[in-house]
Amino acid sequence: MTAPKKNSAAPPGAPSPDSSTPAPEAAPQAQLERQLRAQLAALTGGLAPDDYVEAWWEWYLKLATHPHKQAQLAHSAYEKLLDSWQFMARAASGAPLPPEREELGFSDAAWNVWPFNVYARTYANWASWWQHALAPPAAAAADPKAARLGFAGRLLLEAASPANFLHTNPELLEKTAAESGHNLIRGVKNWLEDAQRMAGAGGPSPGTEQFQVGRDVAITPGKVVFRNDLIELLQYAPQTEQVFAEPVLITPAWIMKYYILDLSPRNSLVRFLVEKGHTVFMISWKNPGAADRNLGIDEYVQQGFLDALNEVRRRVPRQPVHAVGYCIGGTLLAMAAARLAARGDTALASLTLLAAQTDFSEPGELSVFITPSQIATLEAMMNKSGVLESERMGAAFALLRSRDLMWAPAVNQYVRGERPKLNDLMAWNADGTRMPWRMHSEYLERLYLKNEMALGTFTVGGERVDLKQIRIPMFVVGTETDHVAPWRSVYKTRALTGSSDYTFLLTSGGHNAGIVSGPVHPKRRHRMLTWTHATDSLPADEWMRQAPLFEGSWWPAWQRWLAQHSAQTTVPARAVGGSGAAALEDAPGRYVRG
Repeated sequence: MTAPKKNSAAPPGAPSPDSSTPAPEAAPQAQLERQLRAQLAALTGGLAPDDYVEAWWEWYLKLATHPHKQAQLAHSAYEKLLDSWQFMARAASGAPLPPEREELGFSDAAWNVWPFNVYARTYANWASWWQHALAPPAAAAADPKAARLGFAGRLLLEAASPANFLHTNPELLEKTAAESGHNLIRGVKNWLEDAQRMAGAGGPSPGTEQFQVGRDVAITPGKVVFRNDLIELLQYAPQTEQVFAEPVLITPAWIMKYYILDLSPRNSLVRFLVEKGHTVFMISWKNPGAADRNLGIDEYVQQGFLDALNEVRRRVPRQPVHAVGYCIGGTLLAMAAARLAARGDTALASLTLLAAQTDFSEPGELSVFITPSQIATLEAMMNKSGVLESERMGAAFALLRSRDLMWAPAVNQYVRGERPKLNDLMAWNADGTRMPWRMHSEYLERLYLKNEMALGTFTVGGERVDLKQIRIPMFVVGTETDHVAPWRSVYKTRALTGSSDYTFLLTSGGHNAGIVSGPVHPKRRHRMLTWTHATDSLPADEWMRQAPLFEGSWWPAWQRWLAQHSAQTTVPARAVGGSGAAALEDAPGRYVRG
């Protein structure tokens, strides 16, 4: 495994993420390695192949030295083969015979007849055998190499499913016959459109045209009241005559457009807050280009959150601020809050973290992408353009759910000829953003790979980030099926901070849908528990057993918490802009359109 050179992706004269200087004689070698990695990444889709070769080789060596395991696999293979032959013999009679593996996509009745039930049963047996062969021993279940091996094996299995191919999928054959092949013509047209867009022709993703920013989404009235080279600060118009004294400042993640928190009126968190009497400010991040390659975490903390906080305090003077952070925006917010606390700054009234990690020791399924070799490969890819394109990030997340996010959509669009009917959340997801080289490299290496924030060695602007300094009231939200920020990882924030008024809430749903639940959601539930002493804590599984269960969205519970942690005396609603300072333009501003 090749360790990344910390300065290998830096352009001449640019500061490195850790401000160290490489040995002069190492520069040509590092540059050559970066170029070779970039060329290889173009063939592998950005994956570091040496990680997977090493994982496969180690698996093979272990298998070669364990005759008992070999005998088990041989016996299992014989049983699976015998089952496939016996099933084929029964199915040859012509009577409907289900393959009994609905979870693999064979639930339709068309799969119950010969020869398609044989294809499905044979594939299911083969997939089951491979999963058993690649499964690590219980003692090695947390081994990163075993996780990468299982990931690679799952990708191969899901790619080979008979449901993905026209000639082995009875549903596709029936549809093609019913439409006299017109579905295939539409599918080719869809493929050509997507290929042109990927080749650089540009244009919005199909179906997103009905969700235009500022017209259909991101429509809560407001103004851009501040702008620098990294952010625009939005202030939203009040919807009540009286408002809480303390304003709310939201820091979204910069790997997504901010309006995930201001989608349609029915599920806009911003609209919900202003209708409840809160003065709401939102950071809208600039979509970086090549010129922004050297923006790092220091700049995101200072020019992002701290500049926004200073502007909020200027416009709403003498009032502490309820700070809210989502995803890596919450991680950034925790860094800034720790710095403010260490300086004795009382600017913040409370801290809310939504699906945000501060301890990256258990990042869940994303761990397969967090290796020195993988980070070096990403740096090599970003070296030329200066940014990581949104398509690269989207592809990585799709690989984690390849059956649902890659193969099923491909079959539907290119064989069935059916474009998906998008909702507002899906349209937002297609509106991707880029990541500057330096910030992305720092984030992966220093937080995910080295876990510096949890270990107390992370620095911002030369100052150590000590999360124990955070003693203000905290409200932390995790989501049950989150594969970006697993809830048990989010839960670890409790042990790192020093708040004596700490609430952890776990909601149903995933990383995005669980947070964007709307104020009323019949399919949502949540658990919530509050500690009133800084030393109170529980193991995650024990917390799950003790925390009471509530039906419905978590939004009202959080809003009541904000109200309880605000001054009991309200004030007249504040005009957008406030304090005599003019607004720059109407929300949603220009950065969100970049």
